[in-house]
Amino acid sequence: MKAVTTSPPPSGVDVVLPCLDEAEALPWVLARIPAGWRALVVDNGSTDGSADLARALGARVIHEPRRGFGAACHAGLTAATADIVCFCDCDASLDPSLLVPFVTEVADGRADLVLGRRRPQGRGAWPAHARAGNLALARMVRRRTGLRLHDLGPLRAARREPLLALGLTDRRSGYPLQMVVRAADAGWRVTEHDVPYRPRTGASKVTGTWRGTWQAVRDMSRVLNETPAPAEAEGVRR
Repeated sequence: MKAVTTSPPPSGVDVVLPCLDEAEALPWVLARIPAGWRALVVDNGSTDGSADLARALGARVIHEPRRGFGAACHAGLTAATADIVCFCDCDASLDPSLLVPFVTEVADGRADLVLGRRRPQGRGAWPAHARAGNLALARMVRRRTGLRLHDLGPLRAARREPLLALGLTDRRSGYPLQMVVRAADAGWRVTEHDVPYRPRTGASKVTGTWRGTWQAVRDMSRVLNETPAPAEAEGVRR
């Protein structure tokens, strides 16, 4: 199901792009940031010149020395200043221009958090072990939150201040899941829309191996076992 665009998307959106050695993918990704939006490339210790390349291509670069997907994402969130903040992987597996209807849905008040359900395009886009791990987690999320989600993908959009009010603490692979769980606990309207998922550029840091995938599953399982957080982030609907 696709989000329906009912009005032009707002300008001034920040797009957080966690980055670890993604120099090969950066030109493709940054060229697809919608006009009027700002790319926040969070360098998480790259050694391939990613930070300098991103800066040369017009992105704002934030350095986060603490390794971890969640650490990079949260550094971008705290550095953002726009009302609406998006997240997208920086490996060219997802096209950030697909975020336009997500942002419109949030801006129009039809959703508080919009997620992309990845639909693999071509061989190698989503290894079998990564799909298996994602399926297991999606089922656990349904039991924990009641949300009828099929994926916990990284392409997403929400308002910045309510996101910060969720008090996210995970700084590893559990960060995207913790965002969804705490949003559900706070009564957010969470929607999901299909997006094409391409084979990534370069080597995966997490789901490229069984070991990395199941480490991510362990991180996320720990998040699911957390005691529900106080609803301090309620009232995001406008």
